[in-house]
Amino acid sequence: MGLLVDSLELRDWRNFEHRDIAFSPGMTVLHGHNAVGKTNTVEALQLLTAGASFRKPRPIQLVREGCQNARATLNLRGDGRVVDVTCLVEGARRKFRRNGKPCQSQDVPESLMSVLFNPDDLAFVKRGASQRRDELDAFGRQANRGFAKVLAAYQRAVEQRNRLLKEDDPNLALLEAWDASVALGGATLLLARLRLFERLVPKVSAIYARICDGEELVCSYECTLGDDVSGMARDELTARFLDRLAAGRRDDLRRQQTLVGPHRDDLAFTLDGRDARTFGSQGQQRSVVLAWKMAEVELAAEILGEQPLLLLDDVMSELDEQRRAAVVGFVQEGIQTVVTTTNLGYFPPDLLEASRVVSFGG
Repeated sequence: MGLLVDSLELRDWRNFEHRDIAFSPGMTVLHGHNAVGKTNTVEALQLLTAGASFRKPRPIQLVREGCQNARATLNLRGDGRVVDVTCLVEGARRKFRRNGKPCQSQDVPESLMSVLFNPDDLAFVKRGASQRRDELDAFGRQANRGFAKVLAAYQRAVEQRNRLLKEDDPNLALLEAWDASVALGGATLLLARLRLFERLVPKVSAIYARICDGEELVCSYECTLGDDVSGMARDELTARFLDRLAAGRRDDLRRQQTLVGPHRDDLAFTLDGRDARTFGSQGQQRSVVLAWKMAEVELAAEILGEQPLLLLDDVMSELDEQRRAAVVGFVQEGIQTVVTTTNLGYFPPDLLEASRVVSFGG
């Protein structure tokens, strides 16, 4: 069974002075009007499972107005274990603790992973490449602690190289040294991304076909180092990256930024051979992201041997009846789920009866 969320305690957190919430091992529905704290609750759950928030807040933004400190504590139970994960906000600092002992944010998912689906995700297919990269990387950071370190190291190397490119008279010897660092870090990150992507893709396509009556979805990773990188070893990728950096140095110097590498890669989706971003209907595009999120849940369970927590923040109102039914069917497969809504009518009566409904006043 693995660990499940048992309760959440919030003190001086966002809009809450003090709130304790108990959760069902199945589905918990947070119901109420807008701006009463439902999304703030989901954010706390994500922060205490993923180690990061989709809002990317500064610590002080987590503290209730007029207060100095804030605390959120998640109680997890299962398989004879009890785990408490706490986030303390003191001034401009945010600290995590597991069972009273300090831990880093990247360690938090070791207790329980989570997958978040919110309205912003519905534009996953048609928005910029950075959102699609971020989605893959955010999952990678939870699934593998080493992924977070590789990603951070590569991002630092690119930032340093870009800073050098912006100088009036860049030191070319130093630039070559940063080329080597960027190439090695980028090759390592690319390998990690491709391994993850290749495990996700079959699940995404299969789930999409179930949602859309057998329609074929093809997912591909568009790499700035070439479309033949799959299967390459790290040394080969590093050499390829160095060649591309050398060939593009004049353009990099002119534009003062690194123009190739994983930070410029993208994900592409085709439906029955047509580009989903250009030709896909809104319903098809939303089905793609729905299938992607469900695939993340399945892969998380495969990687960790236990189900992650599924967080659905106000997405039911944005989906049509067919796609709401797909979500409901997926939830009923035994995944602990927390969903926010202003309308309980989106859920079948029998599902609501088996769920815990938590009311938020306002």
